[in-house]
Amino acid sequence: MTGRIYLRPTALVDAPFGLDGQVARLAGGLSFFAAVEVLERGRPGVAELLPVAEVEAALGRLGEGARLAWSRLTAPRPPLRLGERVVRLDQPQVVGILNVTPDSFSDGGAHDGPEAAVAAGHAMAAAGAALIDVGGESTRPGAAPVWEGDEIARVEPVVRGLAASGAAVSIDTRKAAVMEAALAAGAALVNDVSALGWDDRSAAVAARAGCPVVLMHHQGTPETMQQDPRYDGPVLLDVYDWLEARIAAAEGAGIARADIIVDPGIGFGKTVAHNLQLLNGLALFHGLGCPLMLGASRKRMIGALANEAPADRRLAGSLALALKGAEQGAQLLRVHDVPETVQVLRIWRGLRDAALTPPI
Repeated sequence: MTGRIYLRPTALVDAPFGLDGQVARLAGGLSFFAAVEVLERGRPGVAELLPVAEVEAALGRLGEGARLAWSRLTAPRPPLRLGERVVRLDQPQVVGILNVTPDSFSDGGAHDGPEAAVAAGHAMAAAGAALIDVGGESTRPGAAPVWEGDEIARVEPVVRGLAASGAAVSIDTRKAAVMEAALAAGAALVNDVSALGWDDRSAAVAARAGCPVVLMHHQGTPETMQQDPRYDGPVLLDVYDWLEARIAAAEGAGIARADIIVDPGIGFGKTVAHNLQLLNGLALFHGLGCPLMLGASRKRMIGALANEAPADRRLAGSLALALKGAEQGAQLLRVHDVPETVQVLRIWRGLRDAALTPPI
């Protein structure tokens, strides 16, 4: 093999009982896999299916990159420390989307003032959301940027109100000034759709705060990202390499790797085919060694696959994608429909618990 090697966990199994050495635990979570798909850069459509039992012996020929990816695939993710709150990452957690914008693609204008938005956030937390993600700028396809002063005015009272009640809050923004205001108001995590690349100060702000950050893959800007998106190679590998580079840039800015979460950016500069490839190959991204966030809720791809269902009729599709993420070990599921997603995950967790109970 001459190109770069990637390892994608596959062949999921219900439980490891009686399979010592034949299965591995995915990122310390509740999923186990029996094989890895070995992908090589420069050879699209060519893969080797390698049983877990043979991985260690094969690492010598696969190279140091594969060895590092293997160690990261099977390493547990430490919990997120969000101020006084601790969020465990050994099971999927729900992140509630709270947009305080007039023009978001799904719920723009849904909250009449900060008090209503805070109440909506409280309802999400009561329904089981581990984190409330507050955003004041729409990044839907075609959206124009919002002046940072307006964005701060939208999010600051909502973040402050939620944090004061004890909720764990993240700020969804690409602007350093908004990050600073939200962190001062009690936000404990920065979720940046530009992966700290839109504002020159943002990485320094996050590093200084010492808070976790989400680095999301994107292509272009919201105004242009869906205008014929293309990739040089397989989208799965291109997104992986891009995120790896952004992780390195964040570490270079002083952000600890343990504080970095990655998001493949479903719908951000991707066609429906790109999104489907990313979702089918999602487990690959555990090779980056960071927790994985999946944000597919109510996305346009669901409408494209379901008779052009509008955003408010995409619950079933959103739940299907959330389950796809949970089964592939995604630790954080960013969703609009919190109670329904929490219920789905509780059923999924019940099935996993039953499978992981030793047979009598």
